[in-house]
Amino acid sequence: MNSKLQEVFTKAKSENRAALIGYMPAGFPTLERSKKIIAAMISGGVDIVEVGFPYSDPVMDGPIIQQAAEVALRNQTSAADVLDVVSNTSVPALVMSYWNPLERAGVSDFAKGLAQAGGVGVITPDLTIEESSEWFTATDENQVGRVYVVAPSTSDERLKRVSQACSGFVYAASLMGVTGARTTVSDAAENLVHRVRKVTDLPVAVGLGVSTREQAKQVASYADGVIVGSAFIKLILDSANEKDGLEAVKVLASELAKGVRGA
Repeated sequence: MNSKLQEVFTKAKSENRAALIGYMPAGFPTLERSKKIIAAMISGGVDIVEVGFPYSDPVMDGPIIQQAAEVALRNQTSAADVLDVVSNTSVPALVMSYWNPLERAGVSDFAKGLAQAGGVGVITPDLTIEESSEWFTATDENQVGRVYVVAPSTSDERLKRVSQACSGFVYAASLMGVTGARTTVSDAAENLVHRVRKVTDLPVAVGLGVSTREQAKQVASYADGVIVGSAFIKLILDSANEKDGLEAVKVLASELAKGVRGA
């Protein structure tokens, strides 16, 4: 595992809590504002950042993240822009990307550029381990962490193979469905985390549906990391102006940070 990433999970564990991971697409609502939003998230207590690489067909993402990605794409957000955002973060940053944008950017070039920008890993929601040989080579050569997504429907045998292919953490999707804030977090998530723990020592982070302090507390009681994305984006979409949006993001981050510490 990347040492910077490992440090965060180790520190969180020593404080008897989960790490708080916040997601924001690069280039939303503009490139410079996406950097400011991420800074506000960190200021509020986010430990690790996921920088989204906007893509036109985000199969795992719900309407809120899709809306943000559309804005970022209209702004012509490029691979270079994504790496620029990563290099401006003060905490460990991963990129969340579908395979198509990585392939377009050049798999080896992107991994190398990410390492140079100080990035610690990439989450690839639509890449299967069977089609990962080029990705394994590029990430190993550049010491970039690989994060694959597992779901409640993943078989035990498959879970083992996917977890073994990860070198950052394991992303446990809390339900069969798309991203988005929900009123409750699926009960299937806890069972999935326990199943993953049987096959790997890597940290397990849960995403899809967390939006409140109480939900963060609930997930933090069994997971090593709590991932929040749509809830932050919704605040920016709903805010009257930039100042209000940044303040709302910081307040939510601070509430979620209390949640992961309260478990």
